[in-house]
Amino acid sequence: MALGEAGRSVESVDKELAAAIQAGRVPGSIVKRYFELEKSAVFRWLLQFGGFKERLLADDLFLTKVGIECGVGIFTKTAAELERRREKFSKELDFVFADVVMAIIADFMLVWLPAPTVSLRPPLAVSAGSVAKFFYGCPDNAFQVALAGTSYSLLQRIGAIVRNGAKLFAVGTGASLIGTGITNALINARKALDKSFAGEAEDVPILSTSVAYGVYMAVSSNLRYQVLAGVIEQRILEPLLHQHKLILSAICFVVRTGNTFLGSLMWVDYARWTGIQKIRD
Repeated sequence: MALGEAGRSVESVDKELAAAIQAGRVPGSIVKRYFELEKSAVFRWLLQFGGFKERLLADDLFLTKVGIECGVGIFTKTAAELERRREKFSKELDFVFADVVMAIIADFMLVWLPAPTVSLRPPLAVSAGSVAKFFYGCPDNAFQVALAGTSYSLLQRIGAIVRNGAKLFAVGTGASLIGTGITNALINARKALDKSFAGEAEDVPILSTSVAYGVYMAVSSNLRYQVLAGVIEQRILEPLLHQHKLILSAICFVVRTGNTFLGSLMWVDYARWTGIQKIRD
């Protein structure tokens, strides 16, 4: 019916979407959203990429949310660092810079991984293992609304948290390796320029810091962003304001900015609690 209303045939749409339509895996509302997205040159280009297509079909504001996280993140994270470090901010500027670099690298993945999706993936090979088959059937967000004709068990929703947590651990550890490397370079440069600083500063332990940040991403960030994307946005804000995209975008901006700021505060406390960042007098 959706194809007929638009005067289109199954052959005129993307192959992955066409296969999902023929298999009865997507409702007409998703097909209509695909046609709406196609009207924009930017969205039409992004629909060529499977990951973007699955997320844009589930949430046409996905790109806006990526922009919010990456654009506002640098300011909110710096503000949070200033709030927690206060008078020690200038003395711990190397920590601040590294934290912001790590956070910006991770911001995109924190929007990408827990974003609700419309699954258009081809079936797994028959020879795939039981673990692969289990995670294949899990949603991308533990709290996302299942499309008509599909459902997720409690175990599959828990699996979404575990799978994203493992991915975010890898992302966080990698981002931290870059951030701590920059921090150590800054510390050594400052030691060379300021002899009085040499006695009070020491290199940041790269391995322990990176693992600690990976754990933080896998637990705190993973849970916060799953709830934000799946509960607050998809289940509460979207049904209430789906006809008012501008207001919905503005509220998402406020909520995501607050979540980013909260996460930055929690990271500073966690880094000090675990001892990977010591308070400098």
